[in-house]
Amino acid sequence: MHFFSQNHTYDHPWSHVIIGMWHKYPNPHCTHVITVDVVDRSVDPQTGVIRTERILGCKQKAPTWVVKLFGGSEDAFVREISFVDPSTQRATISSQNLSLSQFASCFEQISYTPASATQTSFVQTAEIQARMNMWRTAADKFEGWLVQRFEQNAHLGKVGFADVLRTMWENKSPQNA
Repeated sequence: MHFFSQNHTYDHPWSHVIIGMWHKYPNPHCTHVITVDVVDRSVDPQTGVIRTERILGCKQKAPTWVVKLFGGSEDAFVREISFVDPSTQRATISSQNLSLSQFASCFEQISYTPASATQTSFVQTAEIQARMNMWRTAADKFEGWLVQRFEQNAHLGKVGFADVLRTMWENKSPQNA
């Protein structure tokens, strides 16, 4: 199993980051995410927590050996569940791969919390594990490719989201803010 983590502070208040979260895709940095479908959204009447479940459709450039070994295509799907708690100003997102899950799992956790009145803390972790018992060499190679791909996409996601936030909230006239 491999682990990945990164922390970042966005120079935007929590409320702006959470609104921006729903506008993250599409963006020119994350061209691998091609569809985002909301499956379910609800608000807990007791707590006010907003729960949203989405399916993200991605197009990954898979190595030829992966496609030959496992079959399938470059199309991949991810299930994402988020909880936004306006009273505690905490948002959490959990995601897990649906595609090729019999061969590998990727479980990602993201949180957004206020760092100050004008900044938001972002924490992202992921556990990536190949699930093949035989062909350990192939499993290690596959897991290594998955970790590398995740790191590349995580970097692009952070850069893309910063651009989305900048476009939404910076250099706006008072009428549009």
